[in-house]
Amino acid sequence: MASSIFLILHLLLPLIFNNFENSYSFSLSVENFKEEVIVSSPKATFSAGFYPVGDNAYGFAIWYTTTPHTLVWMANRDRPVNGKRSMLSLLKTGNLVLTDAGQSIVWSTNTITSSKQVQLHFYDTGNLVLLDNSNAVVLWQSFDFPTDTLLPGQTLSKNTNLVSSRSQTNYSSGFYKLFFDSENVLRLMYQGPRVSSLYWPDPWLQSNDFGSGNGRLSYNDTRVAVLDHLGYMVSSDNFTFRTSDYGTVLQRRLTLDHDGNVRVYSKKDLEEKWSMSGQFKSQPCFIHGICGPNSICSYDPKSGRKCSCIKGYSWVDSEDWSQGCVPNFQLRYNNNTEKESRFLHLPGVDFYGYDYSIFRNRTYKECENLCLGLSQCKGFQHKFWQPDGVFICFPKTQLLNGHHTPGFTGSIFLRLPRNSPLSLSDSENPINYNNGFVCGGSNGGPKLLDRPYVEEEENDSVKLLLCFVTALGGIEVACIFLVWCFSFRNKNRKLHSGVDEPGYVLAAATVFRKFSYSELKKATKGFSEAIGRGGGGTVYKGVLSDSRVVAIKRLHQVANQGESEFLAEVSIIGRLNHMNLIDMLGYCAEGKYRLLVYEYMDNGSLAQNLSSSLNALDWSKRYNIALGTAKGLAYLHEECLEWILHCDIKPQNILLDSDYKPKVADFGLCKLLNRNSNLDNSSFSRIRGTRGYMAPEWVFNLPITSKVDVYSYGIVVLEMITGRSATAGTQITELEAESYHHERLVTWVREKRKKGSEVGSCWVDQIVDPALGSNYERNEMEILATVALECVEEDKNARPSMGQVAEKLQRYAHNS
Repeated sequence: MASSIFLILHLLLPLIFNNFENSYSFSLSVENFKEEVIVSSPKATFSAGFYPVGDNAYGFAIWYTTTPHTLVWMANRDRPVNGKRSMLSLLKTGNLVLTDAGQSIVWSTNTITSSKQVQLHFYDTGNLVLLDNSNAVVLWQSFDFPTDTLLPGQTLSKNTNLVSSRSQTNYSSGFYKLFFDSENVLRLMYQGPRVSSLYWPDPWLQSNDFGSGNGRLSYNDTRVAVLDHLGYMVSSDNFTFRTSDYGTVLQRRLTLDHDGNVRVYSKKDLEEKWSMSGQFKSQPCFIHGICGPNSICSYDPKSGRKCSCIKGYSWVDSEDWSQGCVPNFQLRYNNNTEKESRFLHLPGVDFYGYDYSIFRNRTYKECENLCLGLSQCKGFQHKFWQPDGVFICFPKTQLLNGHHTPGFTGSIFLRLPRNSPLSLSDSENPINYNNGFVCGGSNGGPKLLDRPYVEEEENDSVKLLLCFVTALGGIEVACIFLVWCFSFRNKNRKLHSGVDEPGYVLAAATVFRKFSYSELKKATKGFSEAIGRGGGGTVYKGVLSDSRVVAIKRLHQVANQGESEFLAEVSIIGRLNHMNLIDMLGYCAEGKYRLLVYEYMDNGSLAQNLSSSLNALDWSKRYNIALGTAKGLAYLHEECLEWILHCDIKPQNILLDSDYKPKVADFGLCKLLNRNSNLDNSSFSRIRGTRGYMAPEWVFNLPITSKVDVYSYGIVVLEMITGRSATAGTQITELEAESYHHERLVTWVREKRKKGSEVGSCWVDQIVDPALGSNYERNEMEILATVALECVEEDKNARPSMGQVAEKLQRYAHNS
């Protein structure tokens, strides 16, 4: 071991000492910046340098030069450096690095070039650019890595986001983020220590109705937003924004403030004070996470926003409102009866989100009993829902995002112990204003770092060398120990015949709830009500102990197959998050049993609806089902962390919620492919899918790509249009079985189109499902049928991607 250390040192010593002398093109030290040596842009609009962020703590930042300084960018907001011997250095390799007290690198541009003409340029736009002057190539620029601010002309893209600061005086990363989501929509998100939620645009709105006259569009995947010098902001999702002083060239900045609101500020060149000229959220109390759990936000134009505890609660930390409040009482949740609890009416108060579920057409007493019977129900909202003409009940699992707004017609009924000292009169003034304080952002304070530094007289190179030897020796000792542990563990495994339960691995790897087999057997009444069957297993309707209705899939007990399908489905669904993909709530891995718990879809599968005599699927629903399914598959193929092929798209695996919105389900047959891998080289151990919906690639043993899902999708769409099943027909031979039925349907539609073109008639009238009659939009029908035929081309390269399909259908839906 010692010989290997000295061999490495012998090789590295010349490099270490040579780099001390020749590695830098230039460097700037923190001591010089403290002596007012500041880098300025040509017109002195912006300054750059080491900016104090705490006690003996500095960040390399860019700010507007006018006093008081207004930071617009910081390289190391979460890793401040020491006030002595910290340096910003441009290496001869072309990498710009920030070192802490001459030791570790805390930030770098991660650039490398062989050019000898690399320079830093600082422009009056506020952009710091690392430029290769030999061929005018931008190696790196600060505009591509914003912190909490966008400057005029700086774009926010799909690869960047804005993150708020922790407070007005703490510049480290806070809890709010402005970004483009997977549906190409610009959004604001609260990412707190315990929970996260979207709050802008309003989360209860769909992507096509975010506001009258200003609807968002999700089909434009460029994902770009920019603010100009005149005060106009435009985003690729059709969001536009004009400031109150629009039309005048001023100094401007768009900042995601620490309170979660995006504001545009402006000022004239010689002025010192910034004026707010616009903000995204006009109601500051509707920003999530603004007051912490169990507290209520109220707003007064004179004093501003104020956070206060509900009566009966007190602050966790009187210096930090974001931690919220805790109850001054204990509430028994297990087997709680009406004799042990009561409810306090809080008029005009709402806690948004975190409902057990939405229970329609419930009386107040039914809602109260429902909360009493639910585990961890902390209260409920009961209100009249005008569109449906019924009362709706929202039992609350947590009291978050609370607000008290004048004119708000809803109410919260807070659950309390029956012996609580709070009286009915407290409902008239439910907020403990005497225990509240104005949210001015003072919480969090400056980030204080203990950074003592005493310069020792020993040679720096020797000190670095000693550190290197110590570290290397420690690493070798650790490696030897790990190898020993690994071999001992393997030896132990050989001494025991048992193996780890798959459920143990899943419990550590996922955040889903793990159910016992007895729980799910009770929920399904002994697996008595089957609502779906497939190659992987049978799906049953169940009701959990908290009254939630769920779908429980019991996988078939097939050796070496049930478990593998179970592990595949759980691990994959855990990575997915899309409105058109089924949500998974939990699982069971107990002995030989493998079960999955999903959200329950009120209207069953697309297959059930197409074969039903009730004709519930009108043309509008069918078109939207085709569009939503395309969006879900486009997300699987193009937007999630890994390429995911479903491999079994069929009407049985497209489920419909209460509003007939589709969700793609059943990922037990899917195949994961790394984004960096070549799709044409993908390999499958066996044919996957369902007869009638399988692409020719499966039959002829051709390379499998995402286009197999495109083909299956095309068959499903043709079924929706024609009302004909791709799997129905006469008996056929086994050699024909894989392709006969869907070829029959596809050929029939193609022939109708060909004949219609020859005689000049509308061919879609010849293929439409008789159940629709004449109640369909002919142009939409032709668009959808044409797209479906493109999807079922024999040559996979002639088929569009699912992203292209979704974009085309979305565009037509928008235009119509």
